[in-house]
Amino acid sequence: MKRFLLRQSNRRDVLRLGAATGVIGTLTGFSSAIYSADPVRPLMAYVGTFSSPLKDTLPTQVDLPPGNGRGIHIFQVNRQTGGLIPAGFFESGTSPSHLAIDSSKGILYAAHETDRVGSEKHGSVSAYTIDRITGGLRWLNSVASGGAGPTYISIHPSGKYLLVANYFGGSIAVLPVLQDGRLGEAVDVKQDEGTIGPTRAANAPQGSYAFSGHDRTHAHMIQSDPTGRFVIHVDLGLDQILVWELEPATGKLSPAQIHKVQLPPGDGPRHFNFHPNGRWFYSIQEEGSTITLFDYSSTNGQLNPRQTVSSLPASFAGSNFCSEILVSADGNYLYAGNRLHDSIGIFGIGAEGDLSFIGYEWTRGDYPRSFEFDPSGRFLYSCNQRADNIAIFSVNKDTGLLTFTEQYVPVGNPSCIVFWESDDQ
Repeated sequence: MKRFLLRQSNRRDVLRLGAATGVIGTLTGFSSAIYSADPVRPLMAYVGTFSSPLKDTLPTQVDLPPGNGRGIHIFQVNRQTGGLIPAGFFESGTSPSHLAIDSSKGILYAAHETDRVGSEKHGSVSAYTIDRITGGLRWLNSVASGGAGPTYISIHPSGKYLLVANYFGGSIAVLPVLQDGRLGEAVDVKQDEGTIGPTRAANAPQGSYAFSGHDRTHAHMIQSDPTGRFVIHVDLGLDQILVWELEPATGKLSPAQIHKVQLPPGDGPRHFNFHPNGRWFYSIQEEGSTITLFDYSSTNGQLNPRQTVSSLPASFAGSNFCSEILVSADGNYLYAGNRLHDSIGIFGIGAEGDLSFIGYEWTRGDYPRSFEFDPSGRFLYSCNQRADNIAIFSVNKDTGLLTFTEQYVPVGNPSCIVFWESDDQ
């Protein structure tokens, strides 16, 4: 096992520059295991976690209870078994809970879900270069996220902008991506406004006491549509999906023709996913435990609801919080995360986009915050936040069903997982 630390000069830079945003990290425990598997195209996985402030850095208040993660955990992926081989981590105490990768540039971005940096009430976002030989990370820079508690980031299809949803700030931001992958200061910040929904969801299961975000505005996810013309974000507290038109040259956002789509009161839209055809849009509601299908127009960004189904078994009663939603690459299946029920719901997608229930798979861990497919689509990885593990499942592409591979990976409070393939041969 090799151990690499940042060079002393880099370490000083991190301490000096990172202090401005509360993002200070060290590459530690890094393994050379990447050389032992696929010699053609090594596949790496990066796991974002909730992590407590480091003892030797400036104090940073994290919005969630102290986390068990070490920062960004790095793994080599065994393509045959789906297994994750530990390859080190970039140590950070500021909860890099959501990650996004620009594969073409070899840049990883992390949203630090903090609610305060020094005396300022905002979170931060960082950029890292990925070493194309080892898969290790080198910190580039960090900037303010435009609000407190950034919980989701995504890269605009142009590669020119990083989109940020600030959950605790109730705002979204557009950050310019510079030529070397560094981030610039926000070119636009939009603050969500409106009437907060009720604490009990209209479509909640019988006996549900699920309450998570109807105390104020909470921007939970942001992403461009496949064309890059429109940017969509959800606000859980407002029970709304909001559609913006993005000006390509400046990154500025303006309300789309039909700017707001209202969900049932209290249901709390959390995440969404487009079908590969770009015409069907699926939204999952955290407190209502529902999935809604919308017809989407790339001409004007309009969303028209067409079907709503429960993410839970018909017999379920009690509290549940939905989490992730994914559509398979072939467009045949949809997967929906249920926390407390601790399952992934599996749905078939019909010829017109309608959903039909197929089955459920237990996540083998508590509170599945998110899950993701590997690039081949053969494996699915469930980040079980409160179980401190990632459970690995094989995917039957003919039936959509999941089978546990008997592989657990220990990670403290995992929040998300992303993948990167080296293009070095």
